[in-house]
Amino acid sequence: MTDERLIDGKAFAADLRARVGALVPAFRGVAGRAPGLAVVLVGEDPASAVYVRSKGKATNEAGMESFEHRLDASVSQDELIALVERLSADEAVDGILVQLPLPDHIDDKAVIAAIDPAKDVDGFHVVNAGRLAVGEDAMIPCTPLGCLMLLKDRLGDLTGLDAVVIGRSNIVGKPMAQLLLRENCTVTMAHSRTRDLEDVVARADIVVAGVGRAEMIRGGWLKPGATVIDVGINRVSDAEAGKTRLVGDVATAEALAHVGAITPVPGGVGPMTIACLLRNTLVAAHRRAGLADPEGL
Repeated sequence: MTDERLIDGKAFAADLRARVGALVPAFRGVAGRAPGLAVVLVGEDPASAVYVRSKGKATNEAGMESFEHRLDASVSQDELIALVERLSADEAVDGILVQLPLPDHIDDKAVIAAIDPAKDVDGFHVVNAGRLAVGEDAMIPCTPLGCLMLLKDRLGDLTGLDAVVIGRSNIVGKPMAQLLLRENCTVTMAHSRTRDLEDVVARADIVVAGVGRAEMIRGGWLKPGATVIDVGINRVSDAEAGKTRLVGDVATAEALAHVGAITPVPGGVGPMTIACLLRNTLVAAHRRAGLADPEGL
């Protein structure tokens, strides 16, 4: 029997991908083309390569055009930026995603800055970060957007809830805090150096953990009935099984004795990232075509 406290991100993501796919034909009918997503992979990092393949497959399954660009790890920063600028000018491309991390000799920030903000479906460009911070329409980073969707699906209106975001990255922590503020939560941003972190977590109705430390958040820290979104993906050694396994930033087995709901790892937040990427690509396509944002996403 499935534990009802486990938030099924895989099922929610499948539904979101289906909803996106159902809206693509209408856009094609108006624009005369399908939405297009360009993904750029530099080097041969195995995890990144698997992720890029998954993105391409999901894009095609949604009825969108997938443009994949694979570059050698030795590519220069200027060459990569030139490709990004060509994609920014390409009318067939609505979304651009440069897979991170990039090789050490390439400045991530310079590459992201070269992306047209209207096509920045990862939501990492400083223009989109600024728009999100001041409450304007923006491309929202996929992972925090997925977290928010799971929270609202489980809790409904988030107004007045006490939320703690653990982790201050530009990819998850900072935009997650902005999204929760927009939903009228009272938000505390914490991190690995926060004093008395256990006490900070203990008062939270919502905990979003994205600090990148395996099972750092213990179950006994959590407020009874809290809703926990675990963004962490950490590989740890399992001596008994003789292999590694994936765990989150929260000690899930301990947490289940306290929480009202929690995302498992794997199967929680992870599937939402690609689903939200497709959602962002469709939204970007609509905006570039002068259309209203698609409803129901």
